[in-house]
Amino acid sequence: MSVIEHYIGGRRVSGPSDRSAPVFNPATGEETARVVLASPDDVASAIASAKAAFPAWAATTPLKRSRILNRFLRLIEENTDRLAAAITAEHGKILSDAKGEVQRGLEVIEFATAAPTLLKGDMTENVASGVDSYAVRQPLGVVAGVTPFNFPVMVPMWMFPVALAAGNCFILKPSERDPTPSLIIAELLLEAGLPPGVFNVVQGDKTAVDALLFSPDIAAISFVGSTPVARYIYETAARTGKRCQALGGAKNHMVILPDADIDQAADALMGAAYGSAGERCMAISVAVPVGQATADALAEALIPRVKALRIGDGTKPEVEMGPLVTAQHRDKVLGFIDSGVSEGATLLVDGRPLSRESNAGFFVGGTLFDHVTPEMTIHREEIFGPVLSIVRAPDFASATKLINDHAFANGTSIFTRDGHSARQFANGIQVGMVGVNIPIPVPMAFHSFGGWKASLFGDHHMHGAEGIRFYTRLKTVTTRWPTGPSAGAEFVMPTLA
Repeated sequence: MSVIEHYIGGRRVSGPSDRSAPVFNPATGEETARVVLASPDDVASAIASAKAAFPAWAATTPLKRSRILNRFLRLIEENTDRLAAAITAEHGKILSDAKGEVQRGLEVIEFATAAPTLLKGDMTENVASGVDSYAVRQPLGVVAGVTPFNFPVMVPMWMFPVALAAGNCFILKPSERDPTPSLIIAELLLEAGLPPGVFNVVQGDKTAVDALLFSPDIAAISFVGSTPVARYIYETAARTGKRCQALGGAKNHMVILPDADIDQAADALMGAAYGSAGERCMAISVAVPVGQATADALAEALIPRVKALRIGDGTKPEVEMGPLVTAQHRDKVLGFIDSGVSEGATLLVDGRPLSRESNAGFFVGGTLFDHVTPEMTIHREEIFGPVLSIVRAPDFASATKLINDHAFANGTSIFTRDGHSARQFANGIQVGMVGVNIPIPVPMAFHSFGGWKASLFGDHHMHGAEGIRFYTRLKTVTTRWPTGPSAGAEFVMPTLA
């Protein structure tokens, strides 16, 4: 059985830790590898490697850094199939979805190759007589990213290309559930010309995360995952003086107005709710049809579609939805379905029988609830599985209030033909990312990704201009070049008039 190691100083290393964890193929339930779990000493070794590499990398011109990222971009394009296969083997999502994940990560690399433009400062000539002032953005130092299992390629690429372009060194702590893509990425970066130590990978669990959080040599930490962990990371980073962006959980709603095309809305919900088995922070898990007629039509359109979902091994081209990532997560999702039934929701399509029928693999069938109320567990909590709830709203105001009252505020969407309603929704909804007739409004790389409320802890969203601001700090320089004798000491606040 293969062993998945760390990547420190330009090579794979196992480190002194004797702890490891299993890695499974979710479609078969078989253990396929063991991943080494880092000790504090392993993390310290990665930090030391990055710290040693930082001065030279920070002094490398933005243009040279950009050229390395450009070569890396080409290598990612050439290795898309390899990365996608690794994602499907350890996460379970279908291959076409895995390739889409690589593509969305690649777009952030494309954005980061514009580093010379992105890092430009400002200058004002003659802020006072003979005095000029200019501002520059400089790298933070050694920064870290802690990333989730559901996007083992895309989410790290939300972070490290921008961090590297800005002149930082980066330590990635990927999910221990699907760690193989992290090593492929590290080796492709080295092949592209990135100096050893500038990018390191430490495999591990909470022990590794805490070692990063409490190290005085880590200047900033980025995180994507559940809200409880995001809150812990943000609070700990604040106590230890680190800059932090911590993206948490989500409960994304899609409002369907009476004028919407029901078939279009139903098709959009199928991909948004059941794509990647619902294991997306931007998955639509709540449909909010406005009016009883709209709700009845939507439920009628969804039932046959959900029942017809082709579920199985993600490597098979005909499959539309793969398994969940682990047996433990499968059981958690099944528990949510049980709670929906016990709390009085109407179960229109039950995905539990597929789990009982599967001799291998961590499968749950597509599940559809109707008559869900805001107080129910399946509406309040993030399920992160193939479960869609219909919450009926009597009018537009009730639908928007339902969303604005929710603790999570990551993404939302509205389907309508009415421009005024769409504009009113986009302006008034208290959510970080909004789609109009688009079910999953993930911004392009040159914009920024992030939610509000319990979906984000920190001031900066990810990638785009927000990413540049997060991974750099501002320095303002004021200069004068005197040509005559000293005018003597001044004891008042200088006004530079």
